[in-house]
Amino acid sequence: MRPKPPVRVLDLFSDERRHLLTLLSELSAEQWTAPTECAGWSVKDLVAHLLGDDMNRLAGGRDGYRSSTPSQSPTWEELVAFVNGRNEAWVIALRRLSPQLLIDLLSWTGDRVLAYFQSLDPMEVGDPVSWAGPTAAPRWLDMAREYTERWVHQQQIRVAVGAPGLRERRLFHPVLDTFVHALPHTYREVAVADGSHVRLVITGEAGGAWSLLRVQELWALFVDVKTPPTCVVTLDEEAAWRLFTRGIDAAAARKRAAIEGDEILGAVLLRSVAIIA
Repeated sequence: MRPKPPVRVLDLFSDERRHLLTLLSELSAEQWTAPTECAGWSVKDLVAHLLGDDMNRLAGGRDGYRSSTPSQSPTWEELVAFVNGRNEAWVIALRRLSPQLLIDLLSWTGDRVLAYFQSLDPMEVGDPVSWAGPTAAPRWLDMAREYTERWVHQQQIRVAVGAPGLRERRLFHPVLDTFVHALPHTYREVAVADGSHVRLVITGEAGGAWSLLRVQELWALFVDVKTPPTCVVTLDEEAAWRLFTRGIDAAAARKRAAIEGDEILGAVLLRSVAIIA
C-alpha cells in the first residue's frame, strides 16, 4: 500500500469558470432571482459569493492583506460563525451590482486567481484546511478545496435553474477525491486497533474507492491496500457530494448507504463534513 497521492486541480479551474460564465450568460431575469439551496440566497447572491471567494484569495493570498480575522485559535463553532457573518455581509453589499457586472468581474478574477495558484509550489506547506484538521496543510489541498468550493456552488446554481450539472468524470471526480481528505479528521477520536480499515466506495461515473487505515494510533488515507476492510461504506456519487457539503445529514445518508462489516465504525463516516459553512 502507499499513501494517497495529491489531488491535482490546476488544469480544471479554467474549464469550471468557462462553464459557469456560459451558464450565467444564458440566464433569464427570473432565473437570477431563483432561490438556491443556500438558505436566503438567490442565484445572484450565490454568484456574488463566488466572486467573494475569488477576491478573498487575491487579497489574502496573493496580496497578503488581512482586513478581519477570527479570534486566536477559534473553536469550530466560532470559525463557522465568523465565516457565515463575513459571507453574508459581502452578499448583502453586492446586491447593488447587476448580473452583467458580476459576470464581467468573475471573468476578470478567474484568470488572476488561476495565475496566483500557478505561482505556488503545490507541495509547500501552507495554512490549515480546517475540515481536514488543525495542522498546516500542503498547498495542493488548499487549492483542491478551492476547486470544490467553486464546483459545489456552480452545481447549486445549476440545480436552482434546472440546468445539467458538471458530472463528467474529469470535473467531478477530483471533488470527491478532495472530500475524502476529511475522513482522517472525522475519525480522529475513534480509537480502534491498528490495522483497522474503512473502505469508502462511491459509485457512478465520477466515483472511486478510498481506504482509511489506522496506523500507529492515527488515521490516514492509503491506496492499493491489500488487507481486508473492517467495513465497507458504499454511497452513490450524488449522495456523497451532498453528504460532505451538508446537503443531506447522516440520517438521510444512512438511508442511501450500504455498510458491510463493522456497522458502528462505518456509520462514523456518515458524519463527514468537507466545508466550513
